[in-house]
Amino acid sequence: MRAIAWLLRVFCYLFHTMISAALLALGVVGVASGAEHMKVQMLPWQGAELAHWLIGLGVAGLLSVFLAVTGRLRFLLPLWSVYVLGMLIKGVFLTSTVSFEGREDFHNWLLLICGAVLALIGSFTLLGQRRE
Repeated sequence: MRAIAWLLRVFCYLFHTMISAALLALGVVGVASGAEHMKVQMLPWQGAELAHWLIGLGVAGLLSVFLAVTGRLRFLLPLWSVYVLGMLIKGVFLTSTVSFEGREDFHNWLLLICGAVLALIGSFTLLGQRRE
């Protein structure tokens, strides 16, 4: 059982590092290019405001992963995981802003949501972990 918890935890670290790095990169590119017409369908902001929020979210995600890996403020990673999963579910299923370009596109979104669910489960293993 410990091995499964460890694998889920490592997956959580990798998943959220990649998501956060992607958010940060999008935000930096948006700021560098002016970001007048930038839009991410599942987020409520647009333009330069969106670019700044993407940078903030990317930094928050990377910081929560770093703090969890180092054993400090471990509760932040499960909170971040809940936020990411919530935004994915809200954006894909609860709003009409995301459109799918076929079955394969829909399956890719489902895989991303399944990854977020696994990462959430992995982040919960941090809550029971003892500090050594």
